[in-house]
Amino acid sequence: MTDVTVSAEAVEAVRPVELQPDALDDQLIGQLVDRARASGLQLTGAGGLLQQLTKKLLESALEGEMTDHLGYEKHDPAGAGSGNSRNGVRSKTVLTEVGPVEIDVPRDREGSFEPQLVRKR
Repeated sequence: MTDVTVSAEAVEAVRPVELQPDALDDQLIGQLVDRARASGLQLTGAGGLLQQLTKKLLESALEGEMTDHLGYEKHDPAGAGSGNSRNGVRSKTVLTEVGPVEIDVPRDREGSFEPQLVRKR
């Protein structure tokens, strides 16, 4: 396999086309790797693509847990006056297979949110 250098502009010009679900996953992963390489980002190691993806995935899942807990989406007017709402985040370092990853864990005003994916303490 030959290494190819691709400009960031060329990567930006590539837009997903309608593909089968498994092919779209492969294309999306390819685009992420190409963008990382084009910008000089390492795939592994501290601050690398794998750590960044792990952070985004964990934080997204935690936001989903918070939405389930509260019963409404972030910024949804239905939450106004509900008695409990989002109340910022707290930082936490999680030890993962790709190294330590600092994530932002959402909080609620009542302090009743107990994340299941990344438990407290």
